Amino acid sequence: MATGHCNCGAVQYALDDDPRDVYVCHCSICRRATGCHGIAVVLVPKSRFRWVAGERSIASWRKPDGDWEMWFCRVCGSPVPGENDPHSMFVPAGSVTDGGAQMRVAHHIWVDSKAPWDEIGDHGKQHREGFKG
Repeated sequence: MATGHCNCGAVQYALDDDPRDVYVCHCSICRRATGCHGIAVVLVPKSRFRWVAGERSIASWRKPDGDWEMWFCRVCGSPVPGENDPHSMFVPAGSVTDGGAQMRVAHHIWVDSKAPWDEIGDHGKQHREGFKG
């Protein structure tokens, strides 16, 4: 089991399993949303995810073309888990507070649009665009 929360603790969640594979998105939208090289997330089946507190503290922003939505705590602004497909939740890797000891970067996506100063220094598989399974 793993747990996590936003910076202020208003939004809290639990995962039935310890997360493992981390996906790092290097696209410009994720860079602007986080203020760094992108965002690192783990994907969790919805059936293995549950909110503990703070669902009313969640706000979101949808990309203009509508294919991605960023979720964040409306109190502190931290990225929080969200859903962008009917079967899984994306969980910001940095928000996992307990149970994340097995997490490792497995995939880098949208590497063709990474910032010029962004150097990928691990063994995660690199994908020019989005990850296609």
